[in-house]
Amino acid sequence: MSDGLLVVGDVVTDVVAVHREPPAPATDTAADIRILPGGAGANVACWAAHEGVAEVSLLARVGADRSSWHEGFLQRAGVRPRLVVDTGAPTTTVVSLVDASAGAERSFLTDSGATLRLCPADWSPALLDGVAHLHVSGYLFFAESSRELALLALRSARSRGVPVSVDPASAGFIADFGVSRFLAAVEGACILLPNHDEARLLTGLPDPAEAAAKLSRHVPLVVTTQGARGALVAESGAVTARISPAAAQAVDSTGAGDAFTGAFLAALLAGGGPVAAAEAGCRAGAEAVTRMGGRPGSRTRGAQ
Repeated sequence: MSDGLLVVGDVVTDVVAVHREPPAPATDTAADIRILPGGAGANVACWAAHEGVAEVSLLARVGADRSSWHEGFLQRAGVRPRLVVDTGAPTTTVVSLVDASAGAERSFLTDSGATLRLCPADWSPALLDGVAHLHVSGYLFFAESSRELALLALRSARSRGVPVSVDPASAGFIADFGVSRFLAAVEGACILLPNHDEARLLTGLPDPAEAAAKLSRHVPLVVTTQGARGALVAESGAVTARISPAAAQAVDSTGAGDAFTGAFLAALLAGGGPVAAAEAGCRAGAEAVTRMGGRPGSRTRGAQ
């Protein structure tokens, strides 16, 4: 029986700095700083396992500098790591600056490192054995080598009848890459999971509902996260549901969208429809913002 989830994406070392005042130039600014495991793909995989998916695997590249460290965190979260150790580049590192005075909104400084060196040689059709759904992190589309791998994985999944979802990942990277190129790259996916900024960029429409509806004419099911405003579900050219947010006291919004995606996919794999899945996603997103970092807490499969 095929009931597993394969995530193809990224593993990242997150340096999260939560500051309560704007950074002061040429001097010190007090902050709470943590070094944590992260990465959109890895976070999605961990949240899916947290929400009950029994078999979750993650394909990603990491540097030799932190491969064992990341592998241990993934295993403890119930995720099977399929990590390719890259001796030519360090593990991707992201510095996340979280402004506690502005609703825990954050800015990122990114060293892509090993992530975008994922390549077709890292792929095997056997990775899809027992897999009911493939999720691809959009970050992979922004470099030639990793894009070739992402497209190969998407084609392999389609040839086996495995549905594919894509998280666009970054409005900034999409702008650099090109909207039309990105939409062409994700052709064949059945689910797109953008945030509001990504949906607006991909459509040129400022209205969230209009943007979601337009995107769903390109990808059959679009679920647009709206932060504290919840989420929109759009299917085949029309918004079919508006999902209310779950209440939460935000500490760090890093990974909230990944939490949404992981819980959304877990609910779909458990037999739920798009609305129930989006509601589960909103609950997970609300849970995620109450702690630092992008991973779930200890309520994971196999936790002691």
